[in-house]
Amino acid sequence: MIVSNQHRIDRLKKLFYLGAAVWAVSSLLFFLVRMDLWGFISAGFLFVWFLAWQFIDFQYINFELSDEKLTLRYYSIVRFGRKNYQSIEFPVRSFYDYRLENSVFGLVNDLILVTRAPRGIAEYPPVSLAALNREERRLIEHHLRDLLKR
Repeated sequence: MIVSNQHRIDRLKKLFYLGAAVWAVSSLLFFLVRMDLWGFISAGFLFVWFLAWQFIDFQYINFELSDEKLTLRYYSIVRFGRKNYQSIEFPVRSFYDYRLENSVFGLVNDLILVTRAPRGIAEYPPVSLAALNREERRLIEHHLRDLLKR
């Protein structure tokens, strides 16, 4: 079973860059016509636009579940510079639990996977599910619940 949000990520990236371009060009135009106050306001909106996307942390997610292992590949889509590709992979038999935690005033869910390790229980870092639609989140949670019943 594979859940991937590649198509939605492509649309979100276009939206982010289009919005950033609009705010940057409008700011530049305001400065060129000597409307400095409006230029600073527009630059402020560009800054807020970038911070909001960083705060929500939309992530590309590829969730793969086979009989033997669980693989979760992810990266944040709004990063300047080099992308930080990350992956979680472990045998299904070591899966212990999972948690969905709310962040950003309950608007964004973070997935935390918990496994059995040789020295006890280990938690993986949270993965933002903000870029998944409701059906994709429900499908991932359904398969994780099925793994707990095994």
